[in-house]
Amino acid sequence: MLPDFSRPILAIDTSTSYLSIALHTDSQQFLYHEDVGPKQSELILPHIRHLMDEADIKISDLGAIVYAQGPGAFTGLRVGAGIAQGLATPFHIPLIGIPCLDAVAYQVKGECILAATDARMGEVFYAWFDTCTSQRLSDYQVGKATAIPLPENASNPQGIGNAFSLAEPPPLNGKSDMPTASKYLVLAKTQRYPATEPAHAELLYVRNKIALTAKEQAVRKGL
Repeated sequence: MLPDFSRPILAIDTSTSYLSIALHTDSQQFLYHEDVGPKQSELILPHIRHLMDEADIKISDLGAIVYAQGPGAFTGLRVGAGIAQGLATPFHIPLIGIPCLDAVAYQVKGECILAATDARMGEVFYAWFDTCTSQRLSDYQVGKATAIPLPENASNPQGIGNAFSLAEPPPLNGKSDMPTASKYLVLAKTQRYPATEPAHAELLYVRNKIALTAKEQAVRKGL
């Protein structure tokens, strides 16, 4: 199933507390990006409808729908992917999942970029990238920010992502910038990420357990 980038493309990112929606047409780009907290599921469809009305197009006009694949907020990711599938299925629109850490990393250019985002529970999601050559240098991982190892032969490592605003950030210089849904559109158009039928859309999880018991939280905090 191939996307048609000559037609309008919609992108949805609900991987954090932000609701980020971008719509690109031939001549314009429309964006909604707001921290809405737990109201993502309530607000996502009205804001998609508003952007579509602004662009004067219908869902059936879309050549693809791009969605944040994860890792990220468990509930938010499911909201975004579910909405993308629901919109795409009746019109057989291809879906393109973009890993969230890729969108974070490609905000900057460098040969050794650490993309790191807040995973809660005292951990961060992270991966290393060479954004000059469009290569990922490590697996997508989750762990303590302060315990992130440098890649072998790392040269001038830089960091990006909201993990760098945490009280205990990763052990290198970094900016806390996070992408909007527009960055997901840009990455989708590189055609490095496969398109799938709506029924086959998947999320990317790197943590098997999404919550800790009270005892496990106490152990992690050293209590």
